Amino acid sequence: MTEKKSAKEKTIFGKEKNPSSIEPKKLSLDSYLKFRCHPGVKCFTACCGGIKIVLTPYDILKLTQRLEIPAHEFLQKYTQPTYLEKTDMPGVMIKLREDDNKCPFVTPDGCTVYSDRPTACRYYPVGMADFHEGGSRDSDGNENTSAEEKFFFIVREDHCKGFEEDKEWTIREWRADQGVDVRDEMNKEWLRLVMRRKSFGIQASLSEQAKRMFFMASTDLATFRKFIFESTFLEIYELDEETLKKIKEDDVELMLFSFKYLAATLFGAKGLKMRPEKVKEKVEQMKKRQDEAVIQSVKEYEELKTEIKKAKADTGVVEKK
Repeated sequence: MTEKKSAKEKTIFGKEKNPSSIEPKKLSLDSYLKFRCHPGVKCFTACCGGIKIVLTPYDILKLTQRLEIPAHEFLQKYTQPTYLEKTDMPGVMIKLREDDNKCPFVTPDGCTVYSDRPTACRYYPVGMADFHEGGSRDSDGNENTSAEEKFFFIVREDHCKGFEEDKEWTIREWRADQGVDVRDEMNKEWLRLVMRRKSFGIQASLSEQAKRMFFMASTDLATFRKFIFESTFLEIYELDEETLKKIKEDDVELMLFSFKYLAATLFGAKGLKMRPEKVKEKVEQMKKRQDEAVIQSVKEYEELKTEIKKAKADTGVVEKK
């Protein structure tokens, strides 16, 4: 997977934005912001080009509903692959137009999908730092609940004239006006998956199968629904009737369920219950693999001893008894 980067490219949703554009001041929800963006601002839509906009599952869901096209068509036409938050987790970002390096949904008059625009676009110019201390487990092997620390900051770029406007509001009011609170709630568990993965560092990598599952569940809910109802999934996991009904009919419920599934399968988090017979079968398989590993280790050790003896005999070395 490769991706092209322009000299002007900058990341909003990730953590790679030029630090010189970030004001070194922690803000709270009640801190004040003087900013307004509208068609009369000289720089209108300037921030919609030369930029990397990574999409969350909820972004993809809302945009496919807005455009009335299936996810696979949306992904092929409007996105390109990327990796998330400096991890090996595959995701997608908006594919910019080749002629002007701008978002395919922006025009001189503004955004054509404004009410369903991606989360990244809603944040600007207010960023949020959300730290989680995850990845650790208790004495029983259960994952510890992540501690959180959230604060906000302003991204102030020279080209942006929105800061010269006379509109003043709190960070809380700005977020509510931009619909960020709803997006944060929808994206929360998925972002925690990314942060969990990031906390493990480069010493552990996801298998190709795990990467494919993460990508499919994060980008294509129709295919994920087929995976649940048309594979052996329900033979392995126990789901109550209410949950089954929700995820069969409601895409948002299905998306939220996918986060729970990924957390359980990728990180061993609680949330999904395997059928007892499948748990027993899995334990037996693990024991068999362990026994086979021990037998193989003993065999390799005996072969190594034989090779050492042969090498000593060939060189005339006599072992002391």
